[in-house]
Amino acid sequence: MTELRSILDEAVRQELISPEAGGRLLPFLTARGVVVAEAQPAMAAEGQAWSDTETPRFVRGFHDVLITIGVVVALGGLWGLAALYAVLPAIIVLSEILVRRQRLALPAVSLTIALLCWTFLLMSFFFKPGTSAFNDIGAEATQFVAGFPIILGLYYARYRVPLSLALCITSALALVLTLLLRLMQWASGDPQFFSNHPLLLAVVFLVCALGLFATALYFDLGDRLRRTTRSDIAFWLHLGAAPALLFSVRLLMSFDGNLLDVAQTVSIKTPIIVISVVVLMLIGLIIDRRAFVTSGLLSLGFAIYGIFRQGSATVDTYIFTTLIVVGAIVLIIGTGWMPLRRIVLRALPAAISQRLPPAVLAATP
Repeated sequence: MTELRSILDEAVRQELISPEAGGRLLPFLTARGVVVAEAQPAMAAEGQAWSDTETPRFVRGFHDVLITIGVVVALGGLWGLAALYAVLPAIIVLSEILVRRQRLALPAVSLTIALLCWTFLLMSFFFKPGTSAFNDIGAEATQFVAGFPIILGLYYARYRVPLSLALCITSALALVLTLLLRLMQWASGDPQFFSNHPLLLAVVFLVCALGLFATALYFDLGDRLRRTTRSDIAFWLHLGAAPALLFSVRLLMSFDGNLLDVAQTVSIKTPIIVISVVVLMLIGLIIDRRAFVTSGLLSLGFAIYGIFRQGSATVDTYIFTTLIVVGAIVLIIGTGWMPLRRIVLRALPAAISQRLPPAVLAATP
């Protein structure tokens, strides 16, 4: 009953049927004994192979790739020749044709990214938050961020692109962050409040990053078998949550007042970053999100780079050693993902593991 309702709700969201038709179909199908079989658990019980639960659904074939190349090239040329305001009508027209009518997934992603870039340039033209955003959270910084959730939210309401909703949620949390910072700065009466209290700034960043991760989990756990667009929304949110968490950890270790240079590493900071990335990798393994792991690999590479740089290794040595270490970690996690997941899930309580995506096996030919 619940699975059938979710499938009909998804059909309504994709505008395959009207909401009224979905409401009438549910009792009609239920009265005639129509049920959604839990095929995957049955397959697992029989020892058969499952399909991967994290297969990207925004690449459906080379046709999408070809159309996306055309979109990128055309918008790039228009951006160079026309004014900023001429780009938005082109994005809307292409979205009407490629997204709303033809339901092409990869072009929808590229058009959403184009809209994000257009919004950034538009907000930068009207509002200039400045480079000292950590020290003085002014009204222009809040107004700059406020445009993103509005524009991206309207785009999602019209075209139902999962990436646009993920960006809308992320920018809304960024807006909440700026409002919190402005409120704290106003209450303190100190224009240099965050320079004098870097730990408090780092805690606020960490809370917002955890909020982004919790939102991603909300969408993820609502579709543990990953059959609906909730999984796609969670994919993009996880892709942004891991770097946000790592940035917050690095900011927590910046107590020297130089808040804009949080990428610097010292002997005690770099191992903590490595441990943090390992913890995020473990979380990604538990929730079955390679995207969550992948987005943290770049920070891991910089952290390992810092470790070798502090030693006596030459420039070439520690660069190539960093590449070898990061590459080995990627290969180990990539090739042993499912066996590692099964080991981790067996160690978790049943109440938790049953709410997570199952430890699927690799598909067999």
